Amino acid sequence: MAGTSLSVVIPVFNEAASLLGLFEEVTDALLGLDVPYEILFVDDGSTDASPRVLQELAAKDPAVKLIAFRRNFGQTAAMMAGIEYAQGDVIVVMDGDGQNDPADIPRLLDRLAAGFDVVSGWRRERKDARWRRVVPSRIANSLISWISGVHLHDYGCSLKAYRCDVIRAVRLYGEMHRFAPIYASWQGARVTELPVNHRPREHGESKYGLERVGKVLLDLLVVWFLGRYETRPMYIFGGFGFVCWGISLASGAYAVWRKLFDATSFIQTPLPLLSVMAFITGVLSILMGLLAELLVRTYYESQQRRPYSIRSSQNLERTQREA
Repeated sequence: MAGTSLSVVIPVFNEAASLLGLFEEVTDALLGLDVPYEILFVDDGSTDASPRVLQELAAKDPAVKLIAFRRNFGQTAAMMAGIEYAQGDVIVVMDGDGQNDPADIPRLLDRLAAGFDVVSGWRRERKDARWRRVVPSRIANSLISWISGVHLHDYGCSLKAYRCDVIRAVRLYGEMHRFAPIYASWQGARVTELPVNHRPREHGESKYGLERVGKVLLDLLVVWFLGRYETRPMYIFGGFGFVCWGISLASGAYAVWRKLFDATSFIQTPLPLLSVMAFITGVLSILMGLLAELLVRTYYESQQRRPYSIRSSQNLERTQREA
């Protein structure tokens, strides 16, 4: 990609044994590209020798940049910090454990040059425990693709390439880094994936276990909600309120019918209580929807953001008054 500068962002947490080899591989891959580059390590509060190793690398090579967190904030926070401080037109994100192959970086850039905005790695031949890691991951990827409408085989692969203007428009929180291609796609980015080499872990141990499955499902619920109702939360809160009112009306009417035609007293059935509770829940849901609408408008206007994203324009003068 002629005239393009490149930033490689690598979150690190207790990966001291892998860092020197990873640095050499990344440097070899980038030197062959003949483009300006930087390698931005983000130390996510490591407690081993990783900080010392990274400081030595930064002192030896000016292309190495280092951000050190005060404590462990998680991979998503480390990734976002690296993206925020990256100077390149293209940002490549990869793991610091050595399982991603830096030799795949030129191939990711080739796919970007073909007109895509996001290229996500696909660990087709994954070198992880089959039943503990691979099978749950495949199930989760299928579920994520079905719910989001963005069909990728491997959301969990950290090796991804982004155009800077695309990923900078995405804000991630919690452990939502795996869903970055989804958010980018919802803003109009062209997303594709590329089979990449995945290597077995040689040092340390994985930071993830089966407990991640529950976290992914909860994160997926957030993604589903934001994708459909981020700018119109009243639809889901109001819809639930209407359902509650329907239950209230039906249970109340059935209680009256049993009172009139079956001689069943109101105190003999829970239907009146259900009717009242469902009505109150419906009212509260409608009020929460109104409050959510106020919050959405306050968010967009206070941040001077717009609920749309423009890819390009031509012969267009800005006439909107600045706030």
